Amino acid sequence: MTSSTSDQGYAHPELLADTGWLQERLEEPGLRIIDCDPMEVYRRAHIRGAVGIPVNHYLKDAGDSVHVMPPDQFAELMGKLGVENDTTVVTYDASGGLHAARVWWVLNYYGHTDVKVLNGGWTKWFAEGRPSTWETPQVASTSYRPGANPDILCSLDYGKACVEKEGVVFLDVRSQGEWTGENSRSNSRSGRIPGAVHLEWLDLVTRDEPRVFKPAAELRAMLAEVGVPPEREVLTY
Repeated sequence: MTSSTSDQGYAHPELLADTGWLQERLEEPGLRIIDCDPMEVYRRAHIRGAVGIPVNHYLKDAGDSVHVMPPDQFAELMGKLGVENDTTVVTYDASGGLHAARVWWVLNYYGHTDVKVLNGGWTKWFAEGRPSTWETPQVASTSYRPGANPDILCSLDYGKACVEKEGVVFLDVRSQGEWTGENSRSNSRSGRIPGAVHLEWLDLVTRDEPRVFKPAAELRAMLAEVGVPPEREVLTY
């Protein structure tokens, strides 16, 4: 038996789905499950009824690999995946939540807030022997209407204006090598934003598989230790 997210000390358990909750709802017509890993991973096996993402799994602009895809591309993608504006979406991956959280954010950016990340992802689902398949479901196309929420996106101009600004902290969640500048990841420049603090994204989930999000109290303590108290505005990158 698995515990629900409400039993695990999360500040906003409604943003997460546990495996038992999802299995009970697999047949609900208003639910769409999105496998957020690359398509070759999706094709090996996935949660029964889940759809895969046939484009860049970070949902980048097809003509600009730096920025999030524009509204027309996002609407087209959601339509192909069978997502309507009132659909409950559950995202998951086999990558510790990295890709699922990205798709969760893009959905929220485009005004779709009824979306949850599967806590523990594919690894937990598979380990528990829950329904999985290699078959791709046939879904009817929809007409999706995105509405961007600029308040949850930090533009370059806004970010530059906030460097060393009182009350604002930049939280660098990249790897240690990227933080120190030792790993440029083929970028023309390496290093970090002046004044930023560092907490790698992997530190926000448990190290042991399946990786689930750490509880709120532990996360608050970790953030406070690196200089991110709750009263400050946080800009992540």
